[in-house]
Amino acid sequence: MKAVYYLILAALAVRLVVAAFTGLGLDESYMVASAHSFDASYYDHPLASWWLELSARALTGSAAPLVVRLPFVALSGVTSWLIYATTNRLFGQKAGFWAVAAYSVSPFFSLAAGCWILPDGPLDAALATFMYALIRALGLPDGAPSPKWWLAVGLFAGLALLSKYNAALVLAGAAAAVMLDPASRPALRKPWPWVAVLLTLAMFSPVVWWNQAHHWSSFHYQGGRMAGLHLRLYMAPYIWFGESLFVLPWLWLPMILVLLRGLRAGPAVRASWLLCWAALLPVTLFSIVGIWSSTHILFHWATPGYLMLFPLLGQWAAGISPILRNRVAIASAAFLALPVLALSAIVSLPFMPVFGAGVPSGKSPLLQMVNWTSIVPQLPPGIDAIAAQRWYDGGKVGYALAIAGDKTPVTVFAGEVHEFYYTAPPASFIGKTVLVLARPWTTAQTISFCAKFFSSFTPGPTLRVTLHGTTLLTIPTFIGVDMRAVPVGEFQNSTGP
Repeated sequence: MKAVYYLILAALAVRLVVAAFTGLGLDESYMVASAHSFDASYYDHPLASWWLELSARALTGSAAPLVVRLPFVALSGVTSWLIYATTNRLFGQKAGFWAVAAYSVSPFFSLAAGCWILPDGPLDAALATFMYALIRALGLPDGAPSPKWWLAVGLFAGLALLSKYNAALVLAGAAAAVMLDPASRPALRKPWPWVAVLLTLAMFSPVVWWNQAHHWSSFHYQGGRMAGLHLRLYMAPYIWFGESLFVLPWLWLPMILVLLRGLRAGPAVRASWLLCWAALLPVTLFSIVGIWSSTHILFHWATPGYLMLFPLLGQWAAGISPILRNRVAIASAAFLALPVLALSAIVSLPFMPVFGAGVPSGKSPLLQMVNWTSIVPQLPPGIDAIAAQRWYDGGKVGYALAIAGDKTPVTVFAGEVHEFYYTAPPASFIGKTVLVLARPWTTAQTISFCAKFFSSFTPGPTLRVTLHGTTLLTIPTFIGVDMRAVPVGEFQNSTGP
């Protein structure tokens, strides 16, 4: 038991260093910059992750990286403990330790979901608690069912759906496992599971209400990712390969093996049956959708399924050669911790060398890890708003302003406006003076696209994003005076040199 505590604390310590000493990434900056108030839902995702970072800012009055990331780091500790509690109950303490160890060295789960401002952190915590509650409600592995746990099942299923829409895949798989298990089906003849379902739906209802009031925009955006017809048979193995990198390939392969073994064993082995069915839809669906969808499938969409497999992975690891297992664990921990700690040092310590300084402007690999606060003193006076032409630039600029306490609104012209459409709608700046941001290779396109929407459109200062005195990005700007109409259409941007 003590070893698990030490393991969780060590992983938390690494995450705290990363949270404190690296800047917010593109998605993180966007979430902080675009959400200004508590709402029933948001354009990209439901409310949980947005409310967490908004609460951190409201309680502290600060938007510093450690402050806004701290709730997500704390939830990673909760997730770690729930993985241990579930695995220990089903397979014993040794399996529980190795399940947490695998979670702690997995790049996506331990670092991205466990540290960054993303919906995956609260999603993982809610799903891990949901699964623990469900095994208690069903009496797994060998105990009597406990009806009172169904209320926790409904509560945390609702919290999972309030975190991210793909939680529904895990919940549907778990429901299928219960219905297909002869030993679990009698529970469905009693009211408690159905009370849990009603509680889940009631908790999710604010998201439905928000979407109804906003033309179903979030549902359309997320559901549209399955649209299109672009037949690519190679995409399934490509997506699985990408998912394996997010988990670690030497963890991913035994995960797939225990998944297949659990499904083959059937409901006679109830614990593995439940976990495997909960994992099945996320692990398989996106690789299948990728065969025809014209949308780029992101590898982390399937991670809720892999989360459900950590208990089975822990059971498997507990039974293999101790020498091999320990060496792999140590190598995996070093593989994850050493690079992220080194990058944290490069970003935060002024005497560290800035690698990639010679690459073209905007192409430095450090740009995502650096807050763009250096541009704030360079902003010209007399502007009413700042407009980026891509949501991620708007996020980085908006977060830089938030750290500095600058209230200048940030919006996005053309392209994908996302949550900025609601918090800083371009139409609200009619008649205003707007600082329009370009990229070094898009100045001509910016003039062609934007000038016609303003009474005058003249060059502004060139903003420089720097790290320890080294310029990573130059941002040409234009000052648009008296915006006469909202810039519409698709800005023809390139990816640069």
